[in-house]
Amino acid sequence: MGKALIIGCGGVASVAIHKCCQNSEVFEEICIASRTVSKCDALKEKLQGTTKTKITTAQVNADKVDELIALIKEVKPDVVLNLALPYQDLTIMDACLATKTHYIDTANYEPEDTAKFEYSWQWAYREKFEEAGITALLGSGFDPGVTGVFSAYALKHEFDEINYIDILDCNGGDHGYPFATNFNPEINIREVSAKGSYWEDGHWVETEPMEIRREYNFEGVGEKDMYLLHHEEIESLALNIPGIKRIRFFMTFGQSYLTHLKCLENVGMTSIEPIMYEGKEIIPLQFLKAVLPDPASLGPRTKGKTNIGCIFQGKKDGKDKTYYLYNICDHEECYKEVGSQAVAYTTGVPAMIGAMMVMTGKWNKPGVHNIEEFDPDPFMEALNKWGLPWKETYTPVLVD
Repeated sequence: MGKALIIGCGGVASVAIHKCCQNSEVFEEICIASRTVSKCDALKEKLQGTTKTKITTAQVNADKVDELIALIKEVKPDVVLNLALPYQDLTIMDACLATKTHYIDTANYEPEDTAKFEYSWQWAYREKFEEAGITALLGSGFDPGVTGVFSAYALKHEFDEINYIDILDCNGGDHGYPFATNFNPEINIREVSAKGSYWEDGHWVETEPMEIRREYNFEGVGEKDMYLLHHEEIESLALNIPGIKRIRFFMTFGQSYLTHLKCLENVGMTSIEPIMYEGKEIIPLQFLKAVLPDPASLGPRTKGKTNIGCIFQGKKDGKDKTYYLYNICDHEECYKEVGSQAVAYTTGVPAMIGAMMVMTGKWNKPGVHNIEEFDPDPFMEALNKWGLPWKETYTPVLVD
């Protein structure tokens, strides 16, 4: 079918690359590019004897537009799948514009020097991508990503209008460390230490970090404490799902994680403000990232399951209705299949599917679009086929 250039070679990228290699009819060729080409080469060596997909590798600094343009011109991919850091979204989008190549990512842009993330920077590219005749698909992970597809599916098949969405992200896995993060520590800690917010009656309501806590009994995991966070898909769903009155996002955290995080905050280790240390300028959070366990190393240690989904409340034929769409994923099963824990798996699989949707033309809409703006049905079918089967119930326990 075609060729994909995959930028990044961390835990999520590894899963997406494994899945592309399982899906050789679509991904006839892939090029894996990263600042550290040795990681790409190691993954190529591991996979190339197990797949019909032709694998090449390349070195690139995703902060440099000129390097990205040169690589895209050399590789000539049908799509660029950005699995690098969110700081690099705009440089990669610039390179895709210059070469008129479709773009897919899993997380919205955030500036490296400011603990803030929102879609405004990427939405500003809408006219440019329309004029270039290429598609930018934003947020093709799980949350954002599958949660947006779930919302579009619920609106298409179950509701006339959706009024309330609660997104629940539960990780019931145990890796045995007192403190570690299941994805990039720098991004994770910036996200959970920021103020929370939710969308209600047309505006944002801001909360203090971890101020709002709820308990919920998750199928396959059990009872967990979850906390309200700001999360990027709230921003796009508030615009793209008609009838919305409120959207909230909750994520589970164990007490050990929260205790360690508070201690690290209190001593300044989560700061992104530069400090001088032995004559060199360092950023404390980046130093902390360097000493914490690499999320990619957690796979063989992690046991338990994740449960991520959306509870919808709205109306159908004039009557009130509730509906819950969710996925349960097993850490140990993910490791057996692709050598990864479930948090990377639940992001990497949808990344591959999003790239497949664009590459095959099932999703083809020039401009910059969030995932819920497309027909959800082929994506939902692909989730069942490629390792993230979804469940549904019409009698969920609601979050107060």
